Amino acid sequence: MDPAAALALTIAVHVGCGGIAVACGAAAMLTRKGSHRHRRFGRVYLAALTGLGLTAPILAAVDWAHRWHLAVLGTLALGSAATGFAAIRLLRPARVAVHITGMSTAYIVMLTAFYVDNGPRLPLWNQLPVLVLWLLPAAVGAPVLIRALRRHRRPHPAAVDPGHSP
Repeated sequence: MDPAAALALTIAVHVGCGGIAVACGAAAMLTRKGSHRHRRFGRVYLAALTGLGLTAPILAAVDWAHRWHLAVLGTLALGSAATGFAAIRLLRPARVAVHITGMSTAYIVMLTAFYVDNGPRLPLWNQLPVLVLWLLPAAVGAPVLIRALRRHRRPHPAAVDPGHSP
């Protein structure tokens, strides 16, 4: 395969994985935690994120001087997701909080990489300062993550004894 065709294929895989990761990550966040659908969407999100993380350094290498940060962001996203995935399987006491934090952080980092790389070429986004492209996904995602952590820290209403008042 000639280099141009290999690059085009890598871009296609990267873009496809990105679309799937965004959609399945959002679907996992919006479905009931622990349900079959949540786990299925989460697994597809993790697989697609792995595809993004593996193709990011290849695409960054094409113009390493200007895109090295995308390989770093891909590594951070994969590390966060791996931590979140492992937490639900390995850590018992804080597993839900670590899982939510890891998977959400991976999603935020993935969106950051997208906007930093593509924002300057997108209508309206190209009007924003570069620093905003770096910070906006975290500025939106961090409050959502904090809300999710607070929500899952509270006992489920069915777990509270109705005969016992606080």
